[in-house]
Amino acid sequence: MTDANDPGARPHVRLKPKTNATARGLRHGFPWVYASDLVTDRRTRSKPAGTLAVLEDEARTPLGLVALTPGSKIICRMLDRDPQAVVDADWFRSRLAHALALREQLYDAPFYRLIHAEGDGLPGVVIDRFGDLAVIQPNAAWAERHLEALTQALIDVTGVQHVIKNASGRTRALEDLDDVSGVLAGQAPDAPIPVPMNGATYMADVTGGQKTGLFFDQRDNHAFAARLVRPGDAVLDVFSHVGGFGLAMLAAGAGSALAVDGSAPALALADQGAQAGDMGARFATRQGDAFDVMAALAEEGAQYDVVICDPPAFAPSKQALEAGLRAYERVARLAAGLVRPGGYLGLCSCSHAADLARFRTASARGIGRAGRSAQILHTGYAGGDHPQLPVLAEGGYLKALFFRL
Repeated sequence: MTDANDPGARPHVRLKPKTNATARGLRHGFPWVYASDLVTDRRTRSKPAGTLAVLEDEARTPLGLVALTPGSKIICRMLDRDPQAVVDADWFRSRLAHALALREQLYDAPFYRLIHAEGDGLPGVVIDRFGDLAVIQPNAAWAERHLEALTQALIDVTGVQHVIKNASGRTRALEDLDDVSGVLAGQAPDAPIPVPMNGATYMADVTGGQKTGLFFDQRDNHAFAARLVRPGDAVLDVFSHVGGFGLAMLAAGAGSALAVDGSAPALALADQGAQAGDMGARFATRQGDAFDVMAALAEEGAQYDVVICDPPAFAPSKQALEAGLRAYERVARLAAGLVRPGGYLGLCSCSHAADLARFRTASARGIGRAGRSAQILHTGYAGGDHPQLPVLAEGGYLKALFFRL
């Protein structure tokens, strides 16, 4: 047996003295150990990224089985409270079955995020399901080292026939991993996959699109936005990607939707989705920088009943926070000016570093700078297929604020 699954051969790593708070947090479910809290001697630093190790507190009491990545700020990821656990196909099958039971209760069709990293007990692993195909993002070295067992367990538990590996995750470089994607089982599709959600059809490019091809996390927020439209309403979907909000609102009866995005391929997929849902005549696209397009629409005197802005992460790190908040404020200012009196504005953020309070403040400031007053109607988050650990605030990355202006 290798050191990975021979408990007696695993290395032991230990928390530094005076780290009782860290140990207590780990016992209460916190899944990470930062490099500043771990004793890192030469032997520890020489271990390959993703090595399985037994984590001990300063008194040498075992805390659990961790994946060790010496070069990462998150030097240990908790895999199992049992330091003797064997990480094999059976171990993965247990985690996957637990995750699948939740999704099957929440959704009536097999289109969802099946594994949401730490929230589903597989740190650094994302799996999105598209019918009989699944896309795995192994963003941590330990998962890459156990990818064969994970893939087989995924097929056994879900019955999917095709499994794609997506290696585009930003954190892979921090784990000494390459960016080479590929097919792990079955074959890659030769066309985008139609995905039904909220009465609309979305086209997912699982091999060439952003991330795994579709953002399932906004499903519930799409549904809330759809409740805001009345028959015949004009809606504007900015940073639309493949038409997330716009198509859902068209399916709910909106008269027209304009999707704005910088990516021509994403807008082409949005148009295909509109055609597939028999909504093509009411759907239009406009490619360009979202800030420039919103400014141009204002000059044209355009007004909409519902405007939604779902930009990329403007504040992905603490270093980018202030600039990101200014960008969110600018989005809110430009978008608010395009909303008819009594209309609705939805503003979203997927930035880890910008918490809800800061994002709400930036959004309110932008609305005020546009000369508008507002009521907050609803605060949305990622859907139930994106569970988060109660002790890991970083898991609550997605925020959606809906205003009546």
